Amino acid sequence: MDVAIYIFLVTIILVTSYSIMIYNRLVDIKHTVSQAWSNIDILLKQRHDELPKLVDTCKQYMGFEQDTLKQIIAARSQVAIARDAGDIGALGTAENMLRVGLGNLFAVVEDYPELKASEKFQHLQTRITHLENGIADRREYYNDAVKINNVRIEQFPEVIIAKSFKFKARDLLEFNAYEQQDINISKLFG
Repeated sequence: MDVAIYIFLVTIILVTSYSIMIYNRLVDIKHTVSQAWSNIDILLKQRHDELPKLVDTCKQYMGFEQDTLKQIIAARSQVAIARDAGDIGALGTAENMLRVGLGNLFAVVEDYPELKASEKFQHLQTRITHLENGIADRREYYNDAVKINNVRIEQFPEVIIAKSFKFKARDLLEFNAYEQQDINISKLFG
């Protein structure tokens, strides 16, 4: 009987230890996803702050391109709403609208040599380009973290712990085919 109790206790300890390890790993993955999202959010906020400066600079030179500027302002607002709500699907759609608007703006700038030559505009263009590249890099990291999270909470035996503690699948931050093309702002000004 002593051997049976010993085996039972060892089994309980091993199962409990293994369950704790699984739980801790799932918590680590969950926080990695949150951190990855936070990194994107910081860049989105920075870009959100830069866009009004860009629009104001452009307004000084582009009296007849108000529709393009309004499109950027509206898209910026939609990105902020989706970001604040944590709605990844809506954020992808809003990002698409914003990138299309920025692409249109930078294409139209060709018709305004004074704007194109403006040091303030060039600085903002460079800043926004760096932010766009950062967002793309961090989006890739976020999507990798989400994939790991989603796979782990579906695998056995992790699925048992994940369901017990209500770990949730997360949405990928996806853009449509047009959106996946980089906006190469420097080419537009070359």
